[in-house]
Amino acid sequence: MEYLEFELPIKELEEQLGKCQIIGEESDVDVTQTCKQIEKKLVATKKEIYKNLTPWQRVQMSRHPDRPYTLDYIKSLCGESFLELHGDRSFKDDKAMIGGLGKIGDQSFMFIGQQKGYNTKTRQYRNFGMANPEGYRKALRLMKSAEKFGIPVVTLLDTPGAYPGLEAEERGQGEAIARNILEMTRLKVPIITIVIGEGASGGALGIGVGDKIMMLENTWYSVISPESCSSILWRSWEYKELAAEALKLTPTDMKKMKIVDEIIKEPLGGAHSDRETTFKTVSEAIVSAYDEFKNLSPKDLVNKRIEKYCDMGVFKG
Repeated sequence: MEYLEFELPIKELEEQLGKCQIIGEESDVDVTQTCKQIEKKLVATKKEIYKNLTPWQRVQMSRHPDRPYTLDYIKSLCGESFLELHGDRSFKDDKAMIGGLGKIGDQSFMFIGQQKGYNTKTRQYRNFGMANPEGYRKALRLMKSAEKFGIPVVTLLDTPGAYPGLEAEERGQGEAIARNILEMTRLKVPIITIVIGEGASGGALGIGVGDKIMMLENTWYSVISPESCSSILWRSWEYKELAAEALKLTPTDMKKMKIVDEIIKEPLGGAHSDRETTFKTVSEAIVSAYDEFKNLSPKDLVNKRIEKYCDMGVFKG
């Protein structure tokens, strides 16, 4: 398991606990009491560290290499029922954007999300989770198919941004994202959106318009990454921590500003520390959100969604 810089005290205590248990197994010395003391201290240290995370530390948690990605969630939520669908019917199949049909219980959903890689080879294959225009057009095709058959849509956001390359711009990156935002505002089926990692810029917003928007506890959602913000404002990446603070990108900030509706609690230590609990919590959140909207008529659903976004950014003096 990998540890972030601020998690080093936890690493030291876990190593001490491991050594203590080995001594107990390999000798006649009773180390039960010592192990209990270390365990108690470990829990207290974890609570202290994760309770007081700074915005920049939450950004680091969202990028943790062991953190579950979109396919991990889908496979856990749907099991064998997931059927991945490919291609935008125009250019090609974008591996950074995945989607398909799956079931939670007896209810079918259209799942769409960005997928990152686990190592150098898969990161290149998935383009680091940065979708091209064909990825957004694939997502739109799947959403339109879901609308046709009355299937609710679940989008999982985890991207450092849309791919900024020349070829992406040539194929209409901006138009593809703008088209998705427009079409999602008037889609006649419920849309449930969850930020499971990084929610950066238009790359996230291209599949981020929803009736209910939720964020996992250790994620972020912003128009720009802290590093990019720092490089623009201060001409250096050294001020990324200050930028993270100023951007108000944490789930708490987002909920306070009414940009997201709900924060999904993560297990102590982050989503990667107890994947099964995280998957179960996310599954329950999706089912609960769907229950809120399933009985609304298409007209009421769209009107409610448009009102929700029109209310954002309105301040009364």
